[in-house]
Amino acid sequence: MPPDERRLCLPSPDRLSNLAIHLIDDILNRLSLRDVVRSSTVSKDWQYTCRRIPQVKFDETVWETPEELTSPTIGFIPILDSFFFRFHIGITLKVTLDIISLKGFNKLITLKLKSVTLSSDTFEGWISNCPLLEDLVLKDIHNPYLMSISAPKLRSFVFHGDIQLIYLENVPLLSNILYEPKELVLEDEDDFADIFSSIPALECFSWDHFEVDIGSTEFIPTRLPSALDCLKRLFISWITLGELFELSFTLCLIRSSPNLEEIEIKGCILSDGDYFEPVPQDVVDEIPASFSDMTFNHLRTVKFYDVLLEEGEMQLIRVLLAKSPALVKMEIKPRQMETNKSLKVLVEITKFQRASSKAEVVYLVD
Repeated sequence: MPPDERRLCLPSPDRLSNLAIHLIDDILNRLSLRDVVRSSTVSKDWQYTCRRIPQVKFDETVWETPEELTSPTIGFIPILDSFFFRFHIGITLKVTLDIISLKGFNKLITLKLKSVTLSSDTFEGWISNCPLLEDLVLKDIHNPYLMSISAPKLRSFVFHGDIQLIYLENVPLLSNILYEPKELVLEDEDDFADIFSSIPALECFSWDHFEVDIGSTEFIPTRLPSALDCLKRLFISWITLGELFELSFTLCLIRSSPNLEEIEIKGCILSDGDYFEPVPQDVVDEIPASFSDMTFNHLRTVKFYDVLLEEGEMQLIRVLLAKSPALVKMEIKPRQMETNKSLKVLVEITKFQRASSKAEVVYLVD
């Protein structure tokens, strides 16, 4: 065969397969999901390349009619499952779910969202249209504005994120809350009270990690307007009781919870340069009087871990020992301190009056 004729038989170069990976990714990121899947037929290599697309957008182009969203076989959950478990390979850096016809789920019981950005209006409307929702988990949620949650069947709520403030407006059955705000910003005293005003069934409350806007310090009341009569277990961690706001916050919750059975407080380790507003002496001196009308008849266990045992903390320990006739055990683990100071604190605590003859004070030192 002549040389010219032999060249005619050579396959043409596969230019699409030879594109740089970042160019292919850029092309795929501009396509709808339907076209991404279809692109697997463009060339033999693209059937694998398109399956590792780092950014995915699910929007109205995936469904031909709004009814398909709630279809048990065509709805967005089967499509997401099929895409991520059967089609997609590798790491997904970003997933966008853009569904304008989506009103809620009338049979949804558990909802977990992680690392998403939410519009307040969209989210509030969505949750209010999930009438059977019992468990709600929001982790790494981003929204700079306040958000309201109305869920009459909700029993458990876990939140971690940087939403300015969350109002729980219609949650009559909510009994378990784990709250980890990146920053708490209060505009006035009502803001703080409103966090707890509509949770009549609250039994277990955990607040982890404090970052407070300095202007919020003055907006913590002595007690909440309505007592948390059902609250049995209170857990507060990553807190500095030597700081005015955080001590005021803790005292307010304890004073507002007459039926507590268990209290656990874990301190945080301050870094050089951390700023906090120290507790004035008059505030420390008023702590015993602020509990004068209270008795914790159900309190059995108290734990203080990694605390500095400064005056405010010592006053709180004194009050709880004197006001808890059913107390069985109090554990105190101070943050590392000099031996002489640690022994001095221990001697002082052993002299505190105890309302319970069975109360055991365990002082844990390294």
